[in-house]
Amino acid sequence: MKMRIPRFGFSALILIYITGVYSLLGQVTLPHLYSDGMLLQRDQPIPIWGWAAAGEEVNIDFAGRQWTAISGEEGKWQISIPAQAAGGPLSMVIHGEGQTIHMSDIWIGDLWVCSGQSNMELTMARVAPMFPEEFERDPVPQIRYFDVPDAYDFGEEQEDTQGGKWVEAGPDYLKDFSAVAYFFAKQLYQQYGIPIGLVNASVGGSPIQSWLRSEELKAFPKDYQEAMRFKDSTLIEAIQREEGQKRQAWHEELNHKDSGLASPEAAFYTPQTSTEGWQEMDSVDLFRPSQGKAPNGVYWVRKDLNLTSVGDEDAKLLLGRLIDSDEAYVNGHLVGSTSYQYPPRRYEVPAAVLKKGKNSIVLRIVSEQGIPGFVKGKPYELIVGDEVYDLSTGWSYLQTAEMPPIPGQTFIRWKPLGLYQAMISPLQQLPIKGLIWYQGESNAGQPSSYARQMEALISGWRAAWGQPDLPFIYAQLPNFMQAVDQPSQSGWAELREAQREVLQVPATGMAVTIDAGEANDIHPLDKETVGTRLAMQAMRVAYGEKGDLGSPGIASAILHQGQIILGFEDCSGLQTRKAEAVGGFALAGENGVYYWAEGRIEGQQIILTSPISSPKMVRYAWANNPEKANVYGANGLPLGPFEIQITQE
Repeated sequence: MKMRIPRFGFSALILIYITGVYSLLGQVTLPHLYSDGMLLQRDQPIPIWGWAAAGEEVNIDFAGRQWTAISGEEGKWQISIPAQAAGGPLSMVIHGEGQTIHMSDIWIGDLWVCSGQSNMELTMARVAPMFPEEFERDPVPQIRYFDVPDAYDFGEEQEDTQGGKWVEAGPDYLKDFSAVAYFFAKQLYQQYGIPIGLVNASVGGSPIQSWLRSEELKAFPKDYQEAMRFKDSTLIEAIQREEGQKRQAWHEELNHKDSGLASPEAAFYTPQTSTEGWQEMDSVDLFRPSQGKAPNGVYWVRKDLNLTSVGDEDAKLLLGRLIDSDEAYVNGHLVGSTSYQYPPRRYEVPAAVLKKGKNSIVLRIVSEQGIPGFVKGKPYELIVGDEVYDLSTGWSYLQTAEMPPIPGQTFIRWKPLGLYQAMISPLQQLPIKGLIWYQGESNAGQPSSYARQMEALISGWRAAWGQPDLPFIYAQLPNFMQAVDQPSQSGWAELREAQREVLQVPATGMAVTIDAGEANDIHPLDKETVGTRLAMQAMRVAYGEKGDLGSPGIASAILHQGQIILGFEDCSGLQTRKAEAVGGFALAGENGVYYWAEGRIEGQQIILTSPISSPKMVRYAWANNPEKANVYGANGLPLGPFEIQITQE
C-alpha cells in the first residue's frame, strides 16, 4: 500500500515528512491512537500497526506473549493480537532495530466512537456550573478519552489523526471531555463495570454531508460535486486568502470608526466615562439601534453598581450570552473576552480590581450580523464572596460605530467528505463496540434528504469498519427556540421525523431529548440527560438488555367512531407530567391545516377527540420547541415526536 500524504496544510505535511524520514532511518512510529493510556476493544482481535524502514522486523510484547511482523516495501507493518478479555492496566513493548517503545496504562474494554457537531463536541468545562459534583469525584481510570483534532481532507482518506492523546476521567482532564460522551460512559461503566473508551471526532457546525464517505456521497450528486471541487488545494488557498483579507479590512474599518476607542485616555472602558445621552435598558435584551442606523458595528454597554464589601478572593462575573463578540472591563481593567456569540460568558475578576462602593462594568460588543445584545433568560450576576449582585437590569448602551454586515465566509471544513477523510478514516482500523452520534442542527434547513443521508452514513461507516451490525446510537434534536401557541410548520420537527425514520435500520437506537433543550440556547447544558439516554439505547442495542429502556414510539393511528386511537410500541404505560391534561397532539384533514386535539390516556393507548370532521393526519410534538408535549412512558422517558397517517378501522 502506498503511504498516503494528507492535504490539510503545510504543518501536517512536515509532520508526515518527518515520520517518513524516521521510517527510512529505522525509526518505528505509531499512529497517535496507539499511546500510553489507550483503551482497546475487548473480545475482538486487536490490530497494532505503524511504520518502519522497509523490511524491518518489529516485535511486540503484550499480555505475556510476543508477536513479530516485517514491514512492507512502503514501510507499513501490522500485527494482529488475539482477542483479549476486559481488564487493565497493562503494558506493551514494541521493539524495532535498535529502538524500543514502551506503552503503559493500557486498558481493554469497550471502545465507542463519538461524532457529530457542537453538542457532541461541547465539553464538561461548559456544563461545569450545572454539574459541579462531577469535578469533585475521585479519578476513574477505567474511563478513557481521546479527542481527535479538527482537520479536513478532500484528497484522500488519512491513516492517522493530526494529534491527540488518551486521558482519564479525573480532575486534571475531565474539563476536556465531551459532556455527552462522559455521561454516556459513566452510565455504562456504572452498569457493567467494564472499562469504557471514548474517541471523539466532532466539529461544531458540521452538516452530515461532511461526514459521508466518498462511496455514499455519490448518491447525492450536488454534494459529491462540491467535494470534488474542493480537492483543488489552490482553490481553498484562494478562498481563504480573499475572505481573510475582506474580514480583516472590515475589522480595521470598524476599529477606526469606533469613537469609544478614540484615545486611551478617553476610551469608554475607563470608569470616568459619562453615559449622558446613552440609551437606557430596563432589563437585558437585544439592542435597538437609533432610527436609521444599521444594527451592526460596535456597542459600548455600561452598568455601575455599589459593592457593600470586597474580599481577598476573586469574584465571578457571569454575563450570560452576548451577540456577537465582547470584551468585558471592570473598573477599567479587561477581565475577559469571547470571540463569538455561543459560549457562556464566565469571567474571573481579580479581587484587587474591585473596591467598596461604586464599581463600573463596561462591555464592548461587536455585532457582525443580525441583531446584537443580551440573550434573555441567562444568568447575569457578579458574585463576590457570598454576595450575589443582580446584573439583569439598569444597563446603558451606545452604538459608536455603524457597519454593514461582515462579508460572508466559506466554511471549508464543513464541505462534503472532508471531515470523514481526515477524522473518521484514521479510526477505522481499530475495532470498536459502537458509535454515538449527535448532529442535525446544521441540516434542519434541508430536512427532506436527511434520512437518506443518515442511512448512507451508517452503512458507509459500518462497511469501513468491516462490522455490518455495528451499533449506531444517536440523539434526536432537542427542543429549541421560542414556543408557539398554534400548530405550525417546523424544520426541526421535520428533521426529528427523519431521525425517527432511521430507526428502521437494524442495530440503531435513538434517544428522545425534546425535554432536555433550552429555548434560548442551541447548546443546552443538560448533557447528563442526553448521555444517559444514549447509554440506555446502547444497553438495549449493543448489550442486549431487554428492559424498558426507550421512549414510547408511535405504532398506529386508527379512526374509530369519530375518535382516533393511537397505539404505541416499546410502551409499558403512559402518563403526563404532574397529571396534566394530554397536550401536544394536532390533527389535519385533506387541506393539511392542523388543529390542536384533546386526548386522554387509556393504558397503553391515547384516544384523541377530533376537532375536524375527517381527520387524515396526526402529529405530536411538531414544533421547534414542542412546549405542549407532555406525554411520558411509565419509565419516565418522553414520547417521541411523530407524524403519521390515520387509517380507517
